[in-house]
Amino acid sequence: MENMRALKILQGAKTPTLETVEIPPVGPQDVLIKVKAAGLAPGPFNLARIGRLTHLPMTLGHEVAGVVESVGNSVRHVQPGDRVRLHPGLSCRSCDLCLSDRDHMCAQCGMMGFQGFSNDIPLFENYRNGGLADYVRAPEWAVDKLPENVSFELGSKVHDLATGLNVLRQADLQPGSTVIVTACTGAMGASVLKLATFFGIHRLVLVGRSTERLQDVAKLTGIPCDIVATDQLSEDWATKGGLVKSLKSLLPGGADAIIDLMPSGQAILQVVQALRTNGVLVHIGGNSASFDLPMVLFMANCWRIVGTRMHSRRDAKTILKWLQEGRFSAEDLITHRWEFDQWNEALALLQDRSEPMYMSVILP
Repeated sequence: MENMRALKILQGAKTPTLETVEIPPVGPQDVLIKVKAAGLAPGPFNLARIGRLTHLPMTLGHEVAGVVESVGNSVRHVQPGDRVRLHPGLSCRSCDLCLSDRDHMCAQCGMMGFQGFSNDIPLFENYRNGGLADYVRAPEWAVDKLPENVSFELGSKVHDLATGLNVLRQADLQPGSTVIVTACTGAMGASVLKLATFFGIHRLVLVGRSTERLQDVAKLTGIPCDIVATDQLSEDWATKGGLVKSLKSLLPGGADAIIDLMPSGQAILQVVQALRTNGVLVHIGGNSASFDLPMVLFMANCWRIVGTRMHSRRDAKTILKWLQEGRFSAEDLITHRWEFDQWNEALALLQDRSEPMYMSVILP
C-alpha cells in the first residue's frame, strides 16, 4: 500500500501534525480523489485548540476539489480523470429532513474533516477523514462533478458559497430588504456579500472591528453599503451601548434581518436591538457566549432567531449551476494559496488575521 501526507489532529492533541499514512483503500461505492486544492477554514482548528473536536484521530479538511484517481466497482456517477469537488456533509439520506432538502439538519449529520454533530453518525465514523491530504476517500454520492469553468481552488470553496446561500435563504428576505451583516471580513462574509444580489436586498450595513477591512469587503457587492466599525466608536461602546446607538441612528426604521457571523463576544446583544418589528437574526458564527436579553423584547418586537449550520446538498448544486452558467464570479475571493509544506505558515496567518483574507487554499 502506498503512502500519502495528511494533516491530522491526533487523540488528545490541540494542534495538527503532518503525518505519513496509507492511501485509503477503495470500497465498492467509494471514490478516491487526488486532491488538487483543499480549503483552509478556522473552525476545526479553533475547536481542536479548546478540546472540542471529537472523533479523533482525524485528517482535517472539509473543503476539497481534485481529480478522481480510482473508483469502486459499483460507482457509475464518476470515473477516473473527472474533475470533482467533495460534498463534506454526511447524513442518513432517508429521514424526513434528508428527503426534504434539509440534509444538513439530519440527526446523523457529520462533516468530513471537521466534526460530527451527534454520537449516532455511522457514515461519519467510516468517512471522517478529510482532504488536507494528498488523497481523500468518499462515498460516490458525496462527490460532485466540477464545471470546466470553475478552478480547483474555487471548487474547494463551494462549501463556503453554499453555506452563504443557505444563510441568506434562512433569512426569508423580501425584495427591498435592509440587512445587517456582522463580522463579514472572512470567507463566510465574502460569500454572503457575493450572493446578496440574488435576494433583492436594497441596502447592507456591515458591522465589524476594522473600518479599512469593512471598506475592502464592501467592494465585493454592488449593493449600497454602510459601515459601522467599532474602531470608529468611543472606547466605552461595549458598556455604553455605542454600537446599537450608531445602528439605530443609521437605521431609524430598523433592519429586516441580521446575518450574524460573530464567532465570539457579546456585541450581537447590541446589534439585535437594531431589528425592526418582525425582523430575523440568522446566526452561523458559532458564538459560545451567553445570549442575555429579556425574552419580552422578542415577544414585543416579534423578533425571530434562526440558527443554522452548513448547507444542504441543494444549496451546493445551486452554486455549481450558477457558476457554470456564469451568473456570478467568485474567483477573486481566493486571496491566499499555499503549497502543502507551507501549512504551518498558512495556519498561523489564518488564525492571527494579520492581513486581509477571504478564502485560502492548500495546493498539495
